[in-house]
Amino acid sequence: MRKLWSPAAFAASVVLALTPVTARAQKKPAPAPAAKKPAPAADVPKKDAEPPATPPPAGEVPPNAMPAPPTPPAPTPPTATQPAPAPTPAQPAPIAPKPTGKKPTAGATPPAPKGPKPIVVERVIAIVNDSVILESELYQRAAPQLGDLEQISDPREKQKQFKALLRQTLDDMVDDELILQAAADSELTVNDEEIDKAIAEVKKGNKLTDAQLAEALQAQGYSVTAYRKDVRKQILRLRAVNILVRPRVTVSDEDVKDAYEKQSRKAGAVTEVRVAHVLIKLPKDASAEEKEAARRRAVELVERARGGEDFAKLALGSSEDASTKESGGDLGWFKRGELPTEWETQLFVADKGDVRGPIEGPQGLHVFKVIDAKKDTVKPFAEMKDKLRNEMYADEMEKQTKVWLEELRRKAHVEIKL
Repeated sequence: MRKLWSPAAFAASVVLALTPVTARAQKKPAPAPAAKKPAPAADVPKKDAEPPATPPPAGEVPPNAMPAPPTPPAPTPPTATQPAPAPTPAQPAPIAPKPTGKKPTAGATPPAPKGPKPIVVERVIAIVNDSVILESELYQRAAPQLGDLEQISDPREKQKQFKALLRQTLDDMVDDELILQAAADSELTVNDEEIDKAIAEVKKGNKLTDAQLAEALQAQGYSVTAYRKDVRKQILRLRAVNILVRPRVTVSDEDVKDAYEKQSRKAGAVTEVRVAHVLIKLPKDASAEEKEAARRRAVELVERARGGEDFAKLALGSSEDASTKESGGDLGWFKRGELPTEWETQLFVADKGDVRGPIEGPQGLHVFKVIDAKKDTVKPFAEMKDKLRNEMYADEMEKQTKVWLEELRRKAHVEIKL
């Protein structure tokens, strides 16, 4: 689920959420070719505001979907709340033309009577209490991600991902509408000064003038008026989550201390080792006697190394690894996961200077010495507590927001027609 709340400053959260709208201020994208409009499943008068792009037929990936600019990890701009479906007005009877007194010319076609203008309708794909979500709004919201589907070569997989994207996007839009309705029930509002401040931050962060912002919005099918409405709803949703969910979240000092202690215990673990070895080779078809003789040699080398003899000299005089014996058997640094499991389990629990062996390998038996080791370190609690508290608070806010949305859905009338 996308993040709906941030522990950072509220205004900064809004700015992050609005940044995508100005991402293309410097370059105007070429318009994608219009796709064929699907047959309407439910008739709703189309809004008078900026008409959204006509969506492709239901269930098909748009053929020439243009990739959208990168979107930061804040909630995407919301879509406007739609009115409830209105009945289609009855068509008036055609008006007969007035007689002119002239005889009609033989074979001439009488002029067709003028009728009312056709009403543009489109499909409703979700009902959320007394509001609706239109198909064109869904495709407009999903447009930034549709371009990624062009990289999928398998048509079946592309279609599968397309349907999954639409469903996830629609779920997000339903959540957004439920949050707005909860904000309205709680009588939360956003004034014009807050909207002006948020837009000013966007212009400042992107170094845009009013004219450049308007041009960037127009390139994405927005007007300044429509953008201000979206900004208002974005701020309102963030405010609703902060005010209505925040009381559910508590992070105590004990919780922070427990989290610090867990990190401290993990901090002592070895993360990287530098090892040297002595190799005693064995043929693949070695006999039992050959294996036993090699084992005795390895055990002797382990005892001599642990007794204080220079490991580099032991490697130079006894190792059968020609590539490392001249350098004292030094194999270099290894992180977790870079050594065979049976080696890692022994070497990553060893301290600096420990000698381990004999350990079997593909070429024979090894005697290892841990030349050096790196461990996780942790800062003092006084330096870590604020960071830990913020992280824990953000995680708990995310969990409680999800629970709250599930509660809103259970109480609401939500009908999906996708």
